[in-house]
Amino acid sequence: MNLNSGSYNTVAPASDEIIPARPPPIGFEALQGDEILPPLPRAEESEAYNLDQEANAPLYRKSQYFDDGIRKIDYVLAYEDGKETSHEEQKKQQRRKRFEESLRNQDLQLEYSKKDVSFDRKTNFIKIHAPWPVLCQYAEILKMKMPLAENDMEEFDSCWSKCPNPFELDSDVVKPDPNYFTAPFNRERMEQFHIKNRDTFFTDAQRSRIVYEILSRAEFEDFGTERKKFGIKRLQGNAYIAAFPLHEGPYQSDHSIYASGPINDRHLLYEMWARPKMWYKYQPLDIIRKYFGEKIGIYFSWLAFYTNMLIPAAIVGLAAFLYGIFTMMTDVPTTEICEPNKAGDLIMCPLCDEFCDYWQLKSSCNYSRASYLFDNAATVFFAGFMSLWSVFFIEFWKRRQKEIEYDWDVSNFEDEEETIRPEFEATVTRKRINPINKTEEPYVPFWSKLIRYSTAAVVILFMLCLVIGAVIGVIVYRIVIIAVFAKQKVISQRAPLLTTATASLLNLIAILILNWIYKKLACALTNLEQHRTQTEWEDGFTLKMFLFQFVNYYSSIFYIAFLKGRLSGSPNDYKYLNNERLEECHPSGCLIELCIQLGVVMVGKQAFNNFVELLLPKILNWFQSRTIRDAQKHDHNRVPKQWESDYVMTELQPLGLFYEYLEMVLQFGFVTIFVAAFPLAPLFALINNIIEIRLDAYKFVTQLRRPLAARAQDIGVWYGILKSICIIAVISNAFIIAVTSDFIPKLVYKLEKSPRHDLTGYVNFSLSVFDIKDFPNRSRPLIHENITECRYRDYRYPPTSPYKYQYTIMFWHILTARMAFVIVFENCIVLLAWFIAYLIPDIPHGVKIQILRENYLVKEALFRAEATKRAKAKAEETKQD
Repeated sequence: MNLNSGSYNTVAPASDEIIPARPPPIGFEALQGDEILPPLPRAEESEAYNLDQEANAPLYRKSQYFDDGIRKIDYVLAYEDGKETSHEEQKKQQRRKRFEESLRNQDLQLEYSKKDVSFDRKTNFIKIHAPWPVLCQYAEILKMKMPLAENDMEEFDSCWSKCPNPFELDSDVVKPDPNYFTAPFNRERMEQFHIKNRDTFFTDAQRSRIVYEILSRAEFEDFGTERKKFGIKRLQGNAYIAAFPLHEGPYQSDHSIYASGPINDRHLLYEMWARPKMWYKYQPLDIIRKYFGEKIGIYFSWLAFYTNMLIPAAIVGLAAFLYGIFTMMTDVPTTEICEPNKAGDLIMCPLCDEFCDYWQLKSSCNYSRASYLFDNAATVFFAGFMSLWSVFFIEFWKRRQKEIEYDWDVSNFEDEEETIRPEFEATVTRKRINPINKTEEPYVPFWSKLIRYSTAAVVILFMLCLVIGAVIGVIVYRIVIIAVFAKQKVISQRAPLLTTATASLLNLIAILILNWIYKKLACALTNLEQHRTQTEWEDGFTLKMFLFQFVNYYSSIFYIAFLKGRLSGSPNDYKYLNNERLEECHPSGCLIELCIQLGVVMVGKQAFNNFVELLLPKILNWFQSRTIRDAQKHDHNRVPKQWESDYVMTELQPLGLFYEYLEMVLQFGFVTIFVAAFPLAPLFALINNIIEIRLDAYKFVTQLRRPLAARAQDIGVWYGILKSICIIAVISNAFIIAVTSDFIPKLVYKLEKSPRHDLTGYVNFSLSVFDIKDFPNRSRPLIHENITECRYRDYRYPPTSPYKYQYTIMFWHILTARMAFVIVFENCIVLLAWFIAYLIPDIPHGVKIQILRENYLVKEALFRAEATKRAKAKAEETKQD
């Protein structure tokens, strides 16, 4: 067969024997006088793209292969030439030369696309192809699980599966993949694997992963020192400016996908996953996993599961909020505050020292009604419901995760398949014999780990103190600014609301700034700890970042929920910080302020993240693709090659998926930990997540370079974090209901003080009396007119009592009731959680059966291989005799 540019003859192998293959001299290699290389073998059944057979094929298909049209591009490197006389450029050239020689020594095949033919006339591209023997060798090293036999287990369809489902994807477009039992790949038993076609046996994602493993270990030398280093990570941003696998082609087509079918998996994902009109459809998770790898696939599986679980939570939360709306006008305490002839005429003590005036309780009517929306009987039920919901969430996700581990062949990845990080091998010099496989490997001794982890812990503790300092700064701002607002006649009545809103915005800005600083610090500390595998590194980094983010985002909310108004003292003895009086809660409680803080931080954070995730890549891509647009203006017929189109796209950051998880887990914290104060949080989270799934899909498919198809067994340390959040949520909701809301005081009043066991007179009961003559000089208002006494929120004896301004017996009754509620609430939820965990098995029965069936088939394959080996040995002995 005669091919054009870069052509050579190919000969099909006579048997299944693996024949090493190397490319002909290409580009710069052809000028070096290398020996003539043997022809590349090609399987007879190959379906690889061929220029002779398909001369008019679309350009995107040609862009997936070398110039010969046979060898598929598995990875691309890009670099720019500097001044050849520059010492720095000489170092880069030598590193590239040695690195590429190392790749060829590993039997990878390279093809060069020089800058003269690129759009910007300055970027050189190196296309990399892994031949069949290399793929087989590294598939065995990496213990890739490959198809062994078709799954012959019977699937029983439920009655529900036969009903029309509007959420299902069109099965004519998204065809289900064949289901196979799998086993770790072994070249000696290759005939037992389900190999129909060598060109399609390994998916594009698997091929790129294999090439990346070689790239991450390929050697190069430092210019002048001749010191060997290795890994593409060390060269990126230096000798090379980019390294990436290719997308499978364009994501759009002139023809309808329903009429002509998808032109590639990227097109299929765009049409059936990334488009906004598909917002109500299930995600094609198997296609996502096939295209982007298991790690990204598991993230979207978890996000889909979480979003589905939010539906009942959102419905119940909305019902609780509607209950507040419908009963708001009939609430007795709120009505008493709003009516002048009742508690509305009560004179309240000033909100700040000297310049603040007395005020009537009826002026806070609207504030009180708004507080009731989030502090009513339905709130207690909803908090209990969400505590149980979090338990169900963890248990059901555990089952779903086991299904994913089996279906995607990652159940033993971390224990059996994961390899040592190249950075660990490069930095750790001590060696020891692995007690399991008896091979020498680098290790970090216990004393070194202790020093490194202790250093990291001290730095983390310092940063957490810095965050708490920032929160205290916001608290001081609140204390100062509420006095400033209260002095202004126009806005004095809205001083608490304005203070909360502006302090929340200030807190959000501090959060974003500290996040940027801590990200770099956490990465450096995790590198200091020298983790052995990539999973261990990511888990260490995740734990540090989440601990910081937890304190960063939630500390101000915890302050409002549990501390504000409880440290301020009484009018005769106010407490001060930095010579400023500590702020008090409104007579209607602090719950509405907690709700505002939650809303500002939650919505502000998600709005900022959506900008960073979608708009920023779009803007960057528009700027980076200007050279392509300018070139097309001069030559309208010129179409960019696939590697050129992908090169100008934004690269997914190495920790890009971490921030996706972090955003959702922080949202999970808002939804569970403080849901008693904000029953609409699950509804807002549900709406956000529906949008988030499609925005993330659009970003991954259209705006980002194709990321490396990394493998993962589960969501990693995030599962432990979610369980911890669920425990904190039970405790937090119990204390919010008992301490922050007025549920317990109202309940005690009904049972002990109300003759009719209702809330008539509750407002007067919850306010204590203060004689203005007892004000300290620094707290005494300058203007007091004819007022002799004022009210404040507390349970203290009046000035006429012998126990003047001391806590009443009712205060201790209410405190006891609060603590009793916390204990009962927590123990009930814990007992129910244990019972639910006992009832729901961790592994579904069907998955257990399939695992046993697969293990049986693997054993049978081993027995057959041994029997075949013995038969061949006997035949050889007989032949020799």
